[in-house]
Amino acid sequence: MNGIFDIPSDLQHSYFGLIGLHLRESLLPVLVGLVAALPIAQLCVRLRWLYAPVLGLATVLYAIPSLAFFVVLIDYTGQTELTVMIPLAVYSLVVFVPAIVDGVRSVPEETLAAATAMGFGPVRRYVLVQLPIAAPAIIAGLRVATVSSISLVSVGMLIGNQGGLGNLLNDGMIYHQPRLVWLSVIGTAVLAILADAVLVVVRLLLTPWMPRGTRDARPAAEARPEPAAPALEDAVR
Repeated sequence: MNGIFDIPSDLQHSYFGLIGLHLRESLLPVLVGLVAALPIAQLCVRLRWLYAPVLGLATVLYAIPSLAFFVVLIDYTGQTELTVMIPLAVYSLVVFVPAIVDGVRSVPEETLAAATAMGFGPVRRYVLVQLPIAAPAIIAGLRVATVSSISLVSVGMLIGNQGGLGNLLNDGMIYHQPRLVWLSVIGTAVLAILADAVLVVVRLLLTPWMPRGTRDARPAAEARPEPAAPALEDAVR
Protein backbone atom coordinates (compact mmCIF):
# COMPACT_ATOMS: atom_id res chain seq x y z
CA MET A 1 0.00 0.00 0.00
CA ASN A 2 2.78 2.42 -0.93
CA GLY A 3 0.68 4.36 -3.47
CA ILE A 4 -1.91 6.92 -2.46
CA PHE A 5 -4.71 5.06 -4.23
CA ASP A 6 -3.70 1.53 -3.19
CA ILE A 7 -6.77 -0.19 -1.75
CA PRO A 8 -6.93 -3.24 0.59
CA SER A 9 -7.81 -6.41 -1.30
CA ASP A 10 -10.79 -7.20 0.96
CA LEU A 11 -12.75 -4.37 -0.71
CA GLN A 12 -12.62 -6.23 -4.06
CA HIS A 13 -12.47 -2.92 -5.97
CA SER A 14 -9.92 -0.37 -7.07
CA TYR A 15 -10.36 3.22 -5.92
CA PHE A 16 -12.06 4.20 -9.16
CA GLY A 17 -14.13 1.03 -8.96
CA LEU A 18 -15.40 2.24 -5.58
CA ILE A 19 -16.24 5.60 -7.14
CA GLY A 20 -18.31 3.84 -9.80
CA LEU A 21 -20.06 1.77 -7.13
CA HIS A 22 -20.71 4.89 -5.08
CA LEU A 23 -22.24 6.75 -8.02
CA ARG A 24 -24.42 3.80 -9.00
CA GLU A 25 -25.75 3.31 -5.48
CA SER A 26 -26.44 7.02 -5.00
CA LEU A 27 -27.76 8.20 -8.38
CA LEU A 28 -30.05 5.29 -9.30
CA PRO A 29 -32.20 5.76 -6.16
CA VAL A 30 -32.50 9.47 -6.91
CA LEU A 31 -33.68 8.68 -10.45
CA VAL A 32 -36.19 6.13 -9.16
CA GLY A 33 -37.41 8.60 -6.52
CA LEU A 34 -37.90 11.32 -9.14
CA VAL A 35 -39.84 9.01 -11.47
CA ALA A 36 -42.04 7.87 -8.58
CA ALA A 37 -42.58 11.41 -7.30
CA LEU A 38 -43.87 12.81 -10.61
CA PRO A 39 -47.25 10.99 -10.64
CA ILE A 40 -47.56 11.23 -6.85
CA ALA A 41 -47.05 15.00 -6.97
CA GLN A 42 -49.54 15.41 -9.81
CA LEU A 43 -52.10 13.45 -7.82
CA CYS A 44 -51.47 15.76 -4.85
CA VAL A 45 -51.97 18.80 -7.11
CA ARG A 46 -55.30 17.51 -8.41
CA LEU A 47 -56.47 16.26 -4.99
CA ARG A 48 -55.30 18.94 -2.57
CA TRP A 49 -56.46 17.03 0.51
CA LEU A 50 -54.03 14.22 -0.36
CA TYR A 51 -50.90 16.40 -0.14
CA ALA A 52 -50.73 16.61 3.66
CA PRO A 53 -50.98 12.84 4.35
CA VAL A 54 -48.55 11.98 1.52
CA LEU A 55 -45.99 14.49 2.76
CA GLY A 56 -46.55 13.31 6.34
CA LEU A 57 -45.93 9.68 5.37
CA ALA A 58 -42.80 10.61 3.42
CA THR A 59 -41.52 12.61 6.39
CA VAL A 60 -42.10 9.69 8.77
CA LEU A 61 -40.20 7.35 6.44
CA TYR A 62 -37.39 9.92 6.17
CA ALA A 63 -37.14 9.98 9.96
CA ILE A 64 -36.39 6.24 10.10
CA PRO A 65 -32.62 5.73 10.51
CA SER A 66 -31.01 4.07 7.52
CA LEU A 67 -29.56 1.35 9.75
CA ALA A 68 -33.06 0.37 10.87
CA PHE A 69 -34.11 0.25 7.22
CA PHE A 70 -31.17 -2.06 6.47
CA VAL A 71 -32.08 -4.42 9.32
CA VAL A 72 -35.62 -4.80 7.98
CA LEU A 73 -34.57 -5.18 4.34
CA ILE A 74 -31.71 -7.63 4.85
CA ASP A 75 -34.20 -10.46 5.43
CA TYR A 76 -35.64 -9.82 1.96
CA THR A 77 -32.82 -8.41 -0.18
CA GLY A 78 -29.73 -9.65 1.68
CA GLN A 79 -26.45 -7.77 1.92
CA THR A 80 -26.76 -6.32 -1.58
CA GLU A 81 -26.75 -2.93 -3.25
CA LEU A 82 -30.55 -3.06 -3.31
CA THR A 83 -30.64 -2.94 0.48
CA VAL A 84 -28.79 0.39 0.33
CA MET A 85 -30.66 1.86 -2.63
CA ILE A 86 -34.24 1.26 -1.44
CA PRO A 87 -33.99 3.57 1.62
CA LEU A 88 -32.25 6.24 -0.46
CA ALA A 89 -35.08 6.19 -3.01
CA VAL A 90 -37.65 6.48 -0.21
CA TYR A 91 -35.73 9.34 1.42
CA SER A 92 -35.70 11.29 -1.85
CA LEU A 93 -39.51 11.42 -1.92
CA VAL A 94 -39.63 13.86 0.99
CA VAL A 95 -37.61 16.28 -1.16
CA PHE A 96 -39.15 15.64 -4.58
CA VAL A 97 -42.86 15.63 -3.72
CA PRO A 98 -43.03 19.13 -2.18
CA ALA A 99 -40.62 20.54 -4.79
CA ILE A 100 -42.73 19.28 -7.69
CA VAL A 101 -46.04 20.21 -6.06
CA ASP A 102 -44.90 23.76 -5.30
CA GLY A 103 -43.41 24.14 -8.78
CA VAL A 104 -46.53 22.91 -10.56
CA ARG A 105 -48.82 25.04 -8.39
CA SER A 106 -46.80 28.11 -9.32
CA VAL A 107 -47.89 27.83 -12.97
CA PRO A 108 -50.25 30.75 -13.73
CA GLU A 109 -53.89 29.88 -14.31
CA GLU A 110 -53.79 31.89 -17.53
CA THR A 111 -51.11 29.56 -18.90
CA LEU A 112 -53.15 26.48 -18.01
CA ALA A 113 -56.24 28.01 -19.62
CA ALA A 114 -54.28 28.79 -22.79
CA ALA A 115 -52.92 25.24 -22.95
CA THR A 116 -56.42 23.81 -22.48
CA ALA A 117 -57.76 26.06 -25.21
CA MET A 118 -55.05 24.74 -27.53
CA GLY A 119 -56.35 21.20 -26.99
CA PHE A 120 -53.88 19.97 -24.37
CA GLY A 121 -55.27 17.18 -22.21
CA PRO A 122 -54.31 16.80 -18.52
CA VAL A 123 -51.31 14.53 -19.17
CA ARG A 124 -49.98 16.55 -22.10
CA ARG A 125 -50.48 19.80 -20.19
CA TYR A 126 -48.62 18.37 -17.19
CA VAL A 127 -45.66 17.06 -19.20
CA LEU A 128 -45.29 19.84 -21.81
CA VAL A 129 -46.36 22.93 -19.87
CA GLN A 130 -46.40 22.52 -16.10
CA LEU A 131 -43.20 20.51 -15.64
CA PRO A 132 -41.04 22.79 -17.84
CA ILE A 133 -42.20 25.86 -15.93
CA ALA A 134 -41.65 24.03 -12.63
CA ALA A 135 -38.14 22.95 -13.73
CA PRO A 136 -36.26 25.39 -11.42
CA ALA A 137 -38.05 24.05 -8.33
CA ILE A 138 -37.65 20.44 -9.45
CA ILE A 139 -33.93 20.82 -10.14
CA ALA A 140 -33.47 22.55 -6.77
CA GLY A 141 -35.00 19.48 -5.12
CA LEU A 142 -32.88 17.23 -7.34
CA ARG A 143 -29.72 18.97 -6.14
CA VAL A 144 -30.64 18.42 -2.49
CA ALA A 145 -31.62 14.78 -3.03
CA THR A 146 -28.48 14.00 -5.05
CA VAL A 147 -26.02 15.48 -2.57
CA SER A 148 -27.85 13.82 0.32
CA SER A 149 -27.84 10.44 -1.43
CA ILE A 150 -24.12 10.65 -2.23
CA SER A 151 -23.35 11.27 1.43
CA LEU A 152 -25.71 8.58 2.78
CA VAL A 153 -24.36 5.78 0.58
CA SER A 154 -21.38 5.47 2.92
CA VAL A 155 -23.67 4.03 5.59
CA GLY A 156 -23.85 0.89 3.44
CA MET A 157 -20.46 -0.12 4.85
CA LEU A 158 -22.38 -1.36 7.90
CA ILE A 159 -23.81 -4.29 5.92
CA GLY A 160 -20.63 -5.32 4.11
CA ASN A 161 -18.83 -3.86 1.11
CA GLN A 162 -21.90 -1.97 -0.11
CA GLY A 163 -20.94 1.54 0.98
CA GLY A 164 -18.95 2.69 -2.02
CA LEU A 165 -16.28 5.07 -0.80
CA GLY A 166 -17.62 4.52 2.71
CA ASN A 167 -15.92 1.11 2.63
CA LEU A 168 -12.59 2.97 2.74
CA LEU A 169 -13.70 4.71 5.91
CA ASN A 170 -14.38 1.37 7.56
CA ASP A 171 -11.08 -0.18 6.42
CA GLY A 172 -9.18 2.93 7.43
CA MET A 173 -10.36 2.51 11.00
CA ILE A 174 -9.74 -1.25 11.02
CA TYR A 175 -6.20 -1.03 9.61
CA HIS A 176 -5.40 2.31 11.30
CA GLN A 177 -4.78 3.92 7.92
CA PRO A 178 -5.71 7.64 8.00
CA ARG A 179 -4.96 7.77 4.28
CA LEU A 180 -7.98 5.56 3.57
CA VAL A 181 -10.18 7.75 5.74
CA TRP A 182 -9.11 10.87 3.87
CA LEU A 183 -9.63 9.16 0.51
CA SER A 184 -13.17 8.32 1.58
CA VAL A 185 -14.07 11.75 2.96
CA ILE A 186 -12.46 13.83 0.22
CA GLY A 187 -13.70 11.53 -2.56
CA THR A 188 -17.30 11.72 -1.30
CA ALA A 189 -17.14 15.51 -0.97
CA VAL A 190 -15.70 15.91 -4.48
CA LEU A 191 -18.41 13.68 -5.97
CA ALA A 192 -21.13 15.71 -4.24
CA ILE A 193 -19.66 19.01 -5.45
CA LEU A 194 -19.27 17.77 -9.03
CA ALA A 195 -22.80 16.34 -9.12
CA ASP A 196 -24.22 19.61 -7.82
CA ALA A 197 -22.23 21.58 -10.40
CA VAL A 198 -23.57 19.38 -13.21
CA LEU A 199 -27.14 19.98 -12.04
CA VAL A 200 -26.53 23.74 -11.95
CA VAL A 201 -25.43 23.57 -15.59
CA VAL A 202 -28.50 21.49 -16.42
CA ARG A 203 -30.72 24.12 -14.80
CA LEU A 204 -29.06 26.87 -16.84
CA LEU A 205 -29.64 24.92 -20.04
CA LEU A 206 -33.26 24.01 -19.28
CA THR A 207 -34.32 27.42 -17.95
CA PRO A 208 -32.80 30.06 -20.25
CA TRP A 209 -35.44 32.57 -19.10
CA MET A 210 -34.11 32.54 -15.52
CA PRO A 211 -31.81 35.42 -14.46
CA ARG A 212 -28.12 34.49 -14.36
CA GLY A 213 -27.11 36.83 -11.54
CA THR A 214 -28.51 39.18 -8.93
CA ARG A 215 -27.00 42.28 -10.56
CA ASP A 216 -28.88 42.00 -13.84
CA ALA A 217 -31.85 40.00 -12.58
CA ARG A 218 -34.28 42.94 -12.83
CA PRO A 219 -33.37 44.02 -16.38
CA ALA A 220 -33.45 40.40 -17.51
CA ALA A 221 -36.89 39.95 -16.04
CA GLU A 222 -38.09 43.07 -17.84
CA ALA A 223 -36.50 42.19 -21.18
CA ARG A 224 -37.42 38.52 -21.35
CA PRO A 225 -40.90 37.02 -21.64
CA GLU A 226 -42.61 35.34 -18.74
CA PRO A 227 -41.47 31.73 -18.02
CA ALA A 228 -44.83 30.47 -19.16
CA ALA A 229 -44.41 31.87 -22.66
CA PRO A 230 -41.32 30.00 -23.87
CA ALA A 231 -42.47 26.78 -22.26
CA LEU A 232 -45.85 26.99 -23.96
CA GLU A 233 -44.23 27.90 -27.27
CA ASP A 234 -41.92 24.85 -27.03
CA ALA A 235 -44.89 22.65 -26.20
CA VAL A 236 -46.72 23.84 -29.32
CA ARG A 237 -43.69 23.11 -31.51
